[in-house]
Amino acid sequence: MTQIKRRFLASIFTSLILFGGSAALALEASIRPLLRPAPVIDAALERSQRPQPRTAQSELKPVLVASNARFDRWVTSFRPRALRQGISGSTFDRAFRGVQFDPDVIERDRNQSEFTKTLWEYLDSAVSSSRIKNGKAALRKHKRTLDRIEAKYGVDKEVVTAVWGLESAYGAVRGSKDLIGSLATLAYEGRRGKFFEAQLIAALKIIQAGDVAPRSMTGSWAGAMGHTQFIPTSYLAYAVDFTGDGKRDIWSDDPTDALASTAAYLARFGWVKNQPWGVEVTLPRNFNFALASRKIQKSPAQWAALGVTGVSGPVRNYGSASILLPAGANGAAFMIFKNFSVIERYNTADAYVIGVGHLSDRLKGGPAIKANWPRGDRALKFAERKEMQRLLTRAGFPTKADGKIGPLTIESVRAFQRSKGLVPDGYASLRILNMLR
Repeated sequence: MTQIKRRFLASIFTSLILFGGSAALALEASIRPLLRPAPVIDAALERSQRPQPRTAQSELKPVLVASNARFDRWVTSFRPRALRQGISGSTFDRAFRGVQFDPDVIERDRNQSEFTKTLWEYLDSAVSSSRIKNGKAALRKHKRTLDRIEAKYGVDKEVVTAVWGLESAYGAVRGSKDLIGSLATLAYEGRRGKFFEAQLIAALKIIQAGDVAPRSMTGSWAGAMGHTQFIPTSYLAYAVDFTGDGKRDIWSDDPTDALASTAAYLARFGWVKNQPWGVEVTLPRNFNFALASRKIQKSPAQWAALGVTGVSGPVRNYGSASILLPAGANGAAFMIFKNFSVIERYNTADAYVIGVGHLSDRLKGGPAIKANWPRGDRALKFAERKEMQRLLTRAGFPTKADGKIGPLTIESVRAFQRSKGLVPDGYASLRILNMLR
Protein backbone atom coordinates (compact mmCIF):
# COMPACT_ATOMS: atom_id res chain seq x y z
CA MET A 1 0.00 0.00 0.00
CA THR A 2 1.11 3.57 -0.60
CA GLN A 3 2.18 5.72 2.33
CA ILE A 4 -0.73 8.06 1.64
CA LYS A 5 -3.27 5.29 2.18
CA ARG A 6 -1.51 4.15 5.36
CA ARG A 7 -1.65 7.71 6.69
CA PHE A 8 -5.28 7.99 5.64
CA LEU A 9 -6.30 4.80 7.40
CA ALA A 10 -4.35 5.71 10.49
CA SER A 11 -5.90 9.18 10.47
CA ILE A 12 -9.48 8.27 9.63
CA PHE A 13 -10.00 4.75 10.86
CA THR A 14 -7.40 3.23 13.11
CA SER A 15 -5.40 5.73 15.06
CA LEU A 16 -5.35 5.66 18.85
CA ILE A 17 -6.01 1.92 18.80
CA LEU A 18 -9.73 2.30 19.41
CA PHE A 19 -12.25 -0.28 18.34
CA GLY A 20 -15.42 0.86 16.59
CA GLY A 21 -18.67 -1.04 16.44
CA SER A 22 -21.02 -1.55 13.54
CA ALA A 23 -24.58 -0.50 13.00
CA ALA A 24 -26.99 -3.39 13.33
CA LEU A 25 -28.86 -3.64 10.03
CA ALA A 26 -30.62 -6.63 8.51
CA LEU A 27 -27.11 -7.39 7.31
CA GLU A 28 -24.58 -6.01 9.74
CA ALA A 29 -22.94 -2.81 8.57
CA SER A 30 -19.35 -2.05 7.70
CA ILE A 31 -17.19 -2.29 10.80
CA ARG A 32 -13.99 -0.26 11.01
CA PRO A 33 -12.09 1.02 14.02
CA LEU A 34 -12.51 4.80 14.14
CA LEU A 35 -10.76 7.91 15.45
CA ARG A 36 -11.74 10.58 17.93
CA PRO A 37 -12.32 14.04 16.40
CA ALA A 38 -9.59 16.55 15.71
CA PRO A 39 -9.93 20.21 16.75
CA VAL A 40 -12.36 22.41 14.83
CA ILE A 41 -10.75 25.28 12.95
CA ASP A 42 -13.65 27.09 11.27
CA ALA A 43 -15.68 28.77 13.99
CA ALA A 44 -18.48 29.89 11.66
CA LEU A 45 -18.90 26.41 10.25
CA GLU A 46 -18.61 24.90 13.74
CA ARG A 47 -21.56 27.02 14.82
CA SER A 48 -23.52 25.79 11.80
CA GLN A 49 -23.05 22.19 12.96
CA ARG A 50 -24.12 22.66 16.59
CA PRO A 51 -27.62 21.62 17.64
CA GLN A 52 -29.75 24.73 17.51
CA PRO A 53 -32.92 25.67 19.44
CA ARG A 54 -36.02 25.79 17.29
CA THR A 55 -36.14 29.58 17.50
CA ALA A 56 -32.62 29.81 16.11
CA GLN A 57 -32.98 27.48 13.11
CA SER A 58 -33.39 30.39 10.74
CA GLU A 59 -29.95 31.63 11.78
CA LEU A 60 -28.38 28.56 10.12
CA LYS A 61 -29.34 29.65 6.61
CA PRO A 62 -27.01 32.66 6.36
CA VAL A 63 -24.09 30.57 7.64
CA LEU A 64 -24.71 27.80 5.09
CA VAL A 65 -25.23 30.33 2.30
CA ALA A 66 -21.93 31.93 3.23
CA SER A 67 -20.26 28.52 3.30
CA ASN A 68 -21.65 27.66 -0.13
CA ALA A 69 -20.41 30.97 -1.52
CA ARG A 70 -16.92 30.36 -0.17
CA PHE A 71 -17.05 26.78 -1.42
CA ASP A 72 -17.99 27.93 -4.92
CA ARG A 73 -15.03 30.32 -4.92
CA TRP A 74 -12.78 27.46 -3.79
CA VAL A 75 -14.04 25.25 -6.66
CA THR A 76 -13.27 28.06 -9.11
CA SER A 77 -9.73 28.36 -7.73
CA PHE A 78 -9.27 24.57 -7.71
CA ARG A 79 -10.20 24.14 -11.38
CA PRO A 80 -6.89 25.40 -12.86
CA ARG A 81 -4.95 23.24 -10.38
CA ALA A 82 -6.90 20.19 -11.58
CA LEU A 83 -6.33 21.07 -15.22
CA ARG A 84 -2.58 21.38 -14.62
CA GLN A 85 -2.66 17.76 -13.35
CA GLY A 86 -4.18 16.44 -16.55
CA ILE A 87 -7.90 16.80 -15.90
CA SER A 88 -9.76 18.11 -18.93
CA GLY A 89 -12.07 21.06 -18.58
CA SER A 90 -15.02 18.99 -19.77
CA THR A 91 -14.33 16.26 -17.20
CA PHE A 92 -14.04 18.82 -14.41
CA ASP A 93 -17.23 20.62 -15.37
CA ARG A 94 -19.16 17.36 -15.75
CA ALA A 95 -17.91 16.08 -12.38
CA PHE A 96 -18.77 19.28 -10.52
CA ARG A 97 -22.15 19.87 -12.11
CA GLY A 98 -24.61 20.27 -9.23
CA VAL A 99 -21.97 19.70 -6.53
CA GLN A 100 -22.45 21.78 -3.38
CA PHE A 101 -20.80 22.18 -0.03
CA ASP A 102 -22.00 19.32 2.20
CA PRO A 103 -22.17 20.29 5.89
CA ASP A 104 -23.04 16.69 6.84
CA VAL A 105 -19.58 15.58 5.71
CA ILE A 106 -17.90 18.14 7.96
CA GLU A 107 -20.17 17.22 10.85
CA ARG A 108 -19.28 13.55 10.50
CA ASP A 109 -15.59 14.33 10.19
CA ARG A 110 -15.54 16.49 13.31
CA ASN A 111 -17.88 14.48 15.45
CA GLN A 112 -16.55 10.97 15.12
CA SER A 113 -17.20 9.40 18.48
CA GLU A 114 -14.29 8.17 20.55
CA PHE A 115 -15.19 4.53 20.39
CA THR A 116 -13.96 2.62 23.42
CA LYS A 117 -14.94 -0.92 22.60
CA THR A 118 -12.60 -3.63 23.71
CA LEU A 119 -11.20 -6.10 21.22
CA TRP A 120 -13.61 -8.82 22.32
CA GLU A 121 -16.59 -6.50 21.95
CA TYR A 122 -15.35 -5.60 18.48
CA LEU A 123 -15.00 -9.27 17.57
CA ASP A 124 -18.47 -10.02 18.91
CA SER A 125 -19.74 -7.87 16.05
CA ALA A 126 -17.04 -8.42 13.42
CA VAL A 127 -17.32 -12.20 13.69
CA SER A 128 -20.92 -12.50 14.82
CA SER A 129 -23.06 -15.51 13.90
CA SER A 130 -24.97 -13.44 11.32
CA ARG A 131 -21.78 -12.15 9.70
CA ILE A 132 -20.46 -15.72 9.48
CA LYS A 133 -23.78 -16.94 8.06
CA ASN A 134 -23.96 -14.13 5.50
CA GLY A 135 -20.31 -14.68 4.58
CA LYS A 136 -20.87 -18.37 3.88
CA ALA A 137 -23.87 -17.45 1.74
CA ALA A 138 -21.72 -14.95 -0.19
CA LEU A 139 -19.06 -17.62 -0.72
CA ARG A 140 -21.64 -20.01 -2.16
CA LYS A 141 -23.24 -17.37 -4.37
CA HIS A 142 -19.95 -16.13 -5.84
CA LYS A 143 -18.03 -19.43 -5.69
CA ARG A 144 -16.97 -19.51 -9.35
CA THR A 145 -15.80 -15.90 -9.30
CA LEU A 146 -13.96 -16.28 -6.01
CA ASP A 147 -12.32 -19.52 -7.13
CA ARG A 148 -11.01 -17.77 -10.26
CA ILE A 149 -9.75 -14.83 -8.20
CA GLU A 150 -7.99 -17.15 -5.75
CA ALA A 151 -6.38 -19.09 -8.61
CA LYS A 152 -5.06 -15.89 -10.22
CA TYR A 153 -3.82 -14.01 -7.16
CA GLY A 154 -3.12 -16.78 -4.64
CA VAL A 155 -5.14 -15.06 -1.89
CA ASP A 156 -7.61 -17.23 0.01
CA LYS A 157 -11.16 -16.58 -1.14
CA GLU A 158 -12.29 -16.60 2.50
CA VAL A 159 -9.87 -13.77 3.32
CA VAL A 160 -11.15 -11.68 0.39
CA THR A 161 -14.72 -12.40 1.52
CA ALA A 162 -13.88 -11.46 5.11
CA VAL A 163 -12.53 -8.08 3.99
CA TRP A 164 -15.73 -7.64 1.99
CA GLY A 165 -17.78 -8.54 5.05
CA LEU A 166 -16.07 -6.05 7.35
CA GLU A 167 -15.86 -3.25 4.80
CA SER A 168 -19.42 -3.25 3.45
CA ALA A 169 -21.34 -6.17 4.99
CA TYR A 170 -20.90 -8.10 1.72
CA GLY A 171 -21.97 -5.13 -0.38
CA ALA A 172 -25.01 -4.11 1.66
CA VAL A 173 -23.47 -0.90 3.08
CA ARG A 174 -21.28 0.66 0.38
CA GLY A 175 -22.02 4.30 1.17
CA SER A 176 -24.29 6.60 -0.79
CA LYS A 177 -22.43 9.91 -0.59
CA ASP A 178 -21.50 11.67 -3.81
CA LEU A 179 -17.71 11.23 -3.78
CA ILE A 180 -16.88 14.41 -5.66
CA GLY A 181 -19.04 16.43 -3.29
CA SER A 182 -17.60 14.77 -0.17
CA LEU A 183 -13.97 15.05 -1.25
CA ALA A 184 -14.37 18.62 -2.46
CA THR A 185 -16.02 19.60 0.83
CA LEU A 186 -13.17 18.04 2.82
CA ALA A 187 -10.49 19.53 0.58
CA TYR A 188 -12.11 22.98 0.84
CA GLU A 189 -12.46 22.71 4.63
CA GLY A 190 -8.68 22.47 4.81
CA ARG A 191 -7.90 20.50 7.95
CA ARG A 192 -6.47 17.70 5.79
CA GLY A 193 -6.76 19.71 2.63
CA LYS A 194 -3.69 18.40 0.79
CA PHE A 195 -4.67 14.80 1.35
CA PHE A 196 -8.27 15.24 0.24
CA GLU A 197 -7.32 17.41 -2.74
CA ALA A 198 -5.03 14.54 -3.87
CA GLN A 199 -7.97 12.14 -3.48
CA LEU A 200 -10.20 14.53 -5.42
CA ILE A 201 -7.73 14.71 -8.31
CA ALA A 202 -7.55 10.91 -8.31
CA ALA A 203 -11.35 10.69 -8.36
CA LEU A 204 -11.46 13.04 -11.36
CA LYS A 205 -8.90 10.85 -13.14
CA ILE A 206 -11.12 7.81 -12.52
CA ILE A 207 -14.08 9.63 -14.07
CA GLN A 208 -11.96 10.83 -16.97
CA ALA A 209 -10.82 7.24 -17.66
CA GLY A 210 -14.46 6.23 -18.06
CA ASP A 211 -14.60 3.74 -15.20
CA VAL A 212 -17.63 5.40 -13.63
CA ALA A 213 -20.00 8.30 -14.23
CA PRO A 214 -19.70 11.24 -11.79
CA ARG A 215 -22.99 10.69 -9.99
CA SER A 216 -22.47 6.95 -9.85
CA MET A 217 -19.21 7.45 -7.96
CA THR A 218 -20.58 7.03 -4.46
CA GLY A 219 -19.14 5.89 -1.16
CA SER A 220 -18.51 6.92 2.41
CA TRP A 221 -18.38 10.52 3.61
CA ALA A 222 -14.59 10.13 3.93
CA GLY A 223 -14.03 9.06 0.33
CA ALA A 224 -13.87 5.25 0.53
CA MET A 225 -15.62 3.58 -2.38
CA GLY A 226 -17.32 0.40 -3.41
CA HIS A 227 -17.68 -3.09 -2.01
CA THR A 228 -14.26 -3.14 -0.35
CA GLN A 229 -13.86 0.59 0.27
CA PHE A 230 -10.90 1.70 -1.82
CA ILE A 231 -9.88 5.34 -1.66
CA PRO A 232 -9.28 6.98 -5.07
CA THR A 233 -5.46 6.94 -5.04
CA SER A 234 -5.40 3.27 -4.06
CA TYR A 235 -7.99 2.53 -6.72
CA LEU A 236 -5.79 4.11 -9.38
CA ALA A 237 -2.78 2.11 -8.19
CA TYR A 238 -4.31 -1.30 -7.51
CA ALA A 239 -7.85 -1.79 -8.84
CA VAL A 240 -8.24 -4.33 -11.66
CA ASP A 241 -10.73 -5.07 -14.44
CA PHE A 242 -11.37 -8.75 -13.74
CA THR A 243 -14.55 -8.95 -15.82
CA GLY A 244 -12.73 -7.71 -18.94
CA ASP A 245 -15.37 -5.13 -19.84
CA GLY A 246 -12.84 -2.28 -19.99
CA LYS A 247 -13.86 -0.78 -16.63
CA ARG A 248 -12.62 -1.30 -13.10
CA ASP A 249 -16.11 -1.20 -11.65
CA ILE A 250 -16.14 -1.50 -7.84
CA TRP A 251 -19.48 0.32 -7.44
CA SER A 252 -22.05 -1.87 -9.22
CA ASP A 253 -24.05 -4.67 -7.65
CA ASP A 254 -21.66 -7.13 -9.32
CA PRO A 255 -18.75 -7.34 -6.82
CA THR A 256 -16.33 -9.12 -9.19
CA ASP A 257 -13.93 -6.23 -9.88
CA ALA A 258 -13.97 -5.12 -6.25
CA LEU A 259 -13.17 -8.60 -4.92
CA ALA A 260 -10.43 -9.13 -7.51
CA SER A 261 -9.00 -5.69 -6.71
CA THR A 262 -8.82 -6.63 -3.03
CA ALA A 263 -7.02 -9.88 -3.85
CA ALA A 264 -4.65 -8.03 -6.20
CA TYR A 265 -3.97 -5.50 -3.48
CA LEU A 266 -3.10 -8.14 -0.88
CA ALA A 267 -1.02 -10.09 -3.38
CA ARG A 268 0.87 -6.92 -4.30
CA PHE A 269 1.99 -6.56 -0.69
CA GLY A 270 3.31 -10.05 -0.31
CA TRP A 271 0.47 -12.42 0.55
CA VAL A 272 1.94 -15.86 1.25
CA LYS A 273 -0.21 -18.61 -0.22
CA ASN A 274 -1.28 -21.34 2.23
CA GLN A 275 0.00 -19.36 5.22
CA PRO A 276 -2.48 -18.38 7.96
CA TRP A 277 -2.69 -14.83 9.31
CA GLY A 278 -2.20 -16.32 12.77
CA VAL A 279 -2.93 -19.30 14.97
CA GLU A 280 -4.35 -19.25 18.49
CA VAL A 281 -1.80 -20.65 20.93
CA THR A 282 -1.42 -21.41 24.63
CA LEU A 283 1.54 -20.15 26.62
CA PRO A 284 3.47 -22.03 29.31
CA ARG A 285 3.16 -20.86 32.90
CA ASN A 286 6.74 -19.61 32.92
CA PHE A 287 6.45 -17.75 29.62
CA ASN A 288 8.75 -14.72 29.30
CA PHE A 289 6.28 -12.01 28.31
CA ALA A 290 9.08 -9.83 26.98
CA LEU A 291 9.10 -12.26 24.03
CA ALA A 292 5.58 -11.14 23.06
CA SER A 293 6.79 -8.51 20.61
CA ARG A 294 6.37 -7.96 16.88
CA LYS A 295 10.15 -7.47 16.74
CA ILE A 296 10.86 -11.00 17.97
CA GLN A 297 10.33 -13.74 15.41
CA LYS A 298 10.91 -17.47 15.70
CA SER A 299 9.82 -20.54 13.80
CA PRO A 300 6.86 -22.52 15.18
CA ALA A 301 9.34 -25.23 16.20
CA GLN A 302 11.41 -22.70 18.16
CA TRP A 303 8.28 -21.40 19.87
CA ALA A 304 7.26 -24.99 20.63
CA ALA A 305 10.63 -25.53 22.30
CA LEU A 306 9.71 -22.65 24.62
CA GLY A 307 6.38 -24.29 25.45
CA VAL A 308 4.18 -22.30 23.05
CA THR A 309 1.69 -24.71 21.47
CA GLY A 310 -1.32 -24.39 19.21
CA VAL A 311 -4.68 -24.79 20.94
CA SER A 312 -5.70 -27.32 18.27
CA GLY A 313 -2.37 -29.15 18.04
CA PRO A 314 1.18 -28.45 16.86
CA VAL A 315 1.60 -25.39 14.65
CA ARG A 316 2.97 -26.25 11.22
CA ASN A 317 6.11 -24.55 9.96
CA TYR A 318 4.46 -21.67 8.12
CA GLY A 319 7.52 -19.43 8.53
CA SER A 320 8.74 -16.90 11.08
CA ALA A 321 6.17 -15.77 13.60
CA SER A 322 5.68 -13.43 16.55
CA ILE A 323 3.50 -13.77 19.63
CA LEU A 324 0.65 -11.27 19.96
CA LEU A 325 -1.23 -10.74 23.24
CA PRO A 326 -3.95 -8.21 22.35
CA ALA A 327 -5.54 -8.42 25.81
CA GLY A 328 -2.47 -9.22 27.87
CA ALA A 329 -1.88 -12.42 29.80
CA ASN A 330 -5.58 -12.90 30.59
CA GLY A 331 -6.83 -13.10 27.00
CA ALA A 332 -6.19 -15.03 23.83
CA ALA A 333 -2.65 -15.41 22.51
CA PHE A 334 -1.82 -15.66 18.82
CA MET A 335 1.21 -16.76 16.83
CA ILE A 336 1.10 -14.33 13.89
CA PHE A 337 2.78 -14.72 10.51
CA LYS A 338 3.64 -12.44 7.60
CA ASN A 339 0.06 -12.46 6.32
CA PHE A 340 -0.96 -10.58 9.48
CA SER A 341 1.13 -7.63 8.30
CA VAL A 342 -0.27 -7.95 4.77
CA ILE A 343 -3.85 -7.57 6.05
CA GLU A 344 -2.53 -4.70 8.16
CA ARG A 345 -1.80 -2.87 4.90
CA TYR A 346 -5.57 -2.64 4.44
CA ASN A 347 -6.17 -1.25 7.92
CA THR A 348 -3.52 -0.80 10.59
CA ALA A 349 -5.56 -1.66 13.70
CA ASP A 350 -4.84 -5.04 15.31
CA ALA A 351 -8.57 -5.37 15.95
CA TYR A 352 -9.33 -5.12 12.24
CA VAL A 353 -6.61 -7.60 11.26
CA ILE A 354 -7.75 -10.12 13.87
CA GLY A 355 -11.34 -9.52 12.77
CA VAL A 356 -10.57 -10.24 9.11
CA GLY A 357 -8.35 -13.18 9.98
CA HIS A 358 -10.71 -14.83 12.44
CA LEU A 359 -13.76 -14.23 10.22
CA SER A 360 -11.91 -15.89 7.34
CA ASP A 361 -11.12 -18.85 9.60
CA ARG A 362 -14.78 -19.19 10.58
CA LEU A 363 -15.81 -19.00 6.91
CA LYS A 364 -13.49 -21.97 6.31
CA GLY A 365 -15.30 -23.87 9.06
CA GLY A 366 -12.73 -23.21 11.77
CA PRO A 367 -13.58 -22.93 15.48
CA ALA A 368 -14.23 -19.84 17.55
CA ILE A 369 -11.42 -18.41 19.64
CA LYS A 370 -11.11 -20.78 22.59
CA ALA A 371 -9.48 -18.59 25.24
CA ASN A 372 -11.60 -16.46 27.51
CA TRP A 373 -11.34 -12.68 27.31
CA PRO A 374 -11.11 -10.42 30.38
CA ARG A 375 -14.67 -9.25 29.87
CA GLY A 376 -14.67 -7.43 33.19
CA ASP A 377 -12.20 -4.93 31.71
CA ARG A 378 -13.17 -1.86 29.76
CA ALA A 379 -11.14 0.00 27.18
CA LEU A 380 -9.33 3.13 28.33
CA LYS A 381 -10.55 6.41 26.93
CA PHE A 382 -8.17 8.70 25.08
CA ALA A 383 -7.73 11.02 28.07
CA GLU A 384 -7.08 8.02 30.34
CA ARG A 385 -4.39 6.66 28.04
CA LYS A 386 -2.66 10.04 28.05
CA GLU A 387 -2.97 10.17 31.82
CA MET A 388 -1.43 6.70 32.10
CA GLN A 389 1.48 7.78 29.93
CA ARG A 390 2.09 10.91 32.02
CA LEU A 391 1.94 8.91 35.25
CA LEU A 392 4.30 6.27 33.87
CA THR A 393 6.81 8.96 32.96
CA ARG A 394 6.45 10.58 36.37
CA ALA A 395 7.06 7.17 38.01
CA GLY A 396 10.34 6.75 36.14
CA PHE A 397 9.08 4.72 33.16
CA PRO A 398 9.25 7.30 30.36
CA THR A 399 6.88 7.25 27.40
CA LYS A 400 5.22 9.76 25.11
CA ALA A 401 1.87 11.16 26.24
CA ASP A 402 0.10 10.91 22.88
CA GLY A 403 -2.77 8.59 23.82
CA LYS A 404 -1.47 5.84 21.54
CA ILE A 405 -0.52 2.54 23.14
CA GLY A 406 2.54 1.69 21.06
CA PRO A 407 5.75 -0.27 21.72
CA LEU A 408 7.25 2.41 24.00
CA THR A 409 4.19 2.55 26.24
CA ILE A 410 3.93 -1.25 26.32
CA GLU A 411 7.55 -1.52 27.47
CA SER A 412 6.97 1.15 30.13
CA VAL A 413 3.89 -0.71 31.37
CA ARG A 414 5.96 -3.91 31.53
CA ALA A 415 8.68 -2.18 33.52
CA PHE A 416 6.07 -0.81 35.94
CA GLN A 417 4.49 -4.26 36.27
CA ARG A 418 7.87 -5.81 37.09
CA SER A 419 8.45 -3.17 39.74
CA LYS A 420 5.19 -4.22 41.39
CA GLY A 421 5.70 -7.97 41.05
CA LEU A 422 2.93 -8.30 38.44
CA VAL A 423 2.87 -10.41 35.28
CA PRO A 424 4.79 -8.16 32.83
CA ASP A 425 2.49 -8.56 29.83
CA GLY A 426 2.49 -4.86 28.92
CA TYR A 427 -1.30 -4.69 28.90
CA ALA A 428 -2.41 -1.09 29.46
CA SER A 429 -5.48 -1.79 31.58
CA LEU A 430 -7.66 0.25 33.90
CA ARG A 431 -6.11 -1.69 36.77
CA ILE A 432 -2.65 -0.38 35.83
CA LEU A 433 -3.97 3.16 35.55
CA ASN A 434 -5.55 2.95 39.01
CA MET A 435 -2.31 1.61 40.49
CA LEU A 436 -0.40 4.50 38.91
CA ARG A 437 -2.91 6.93 40.34
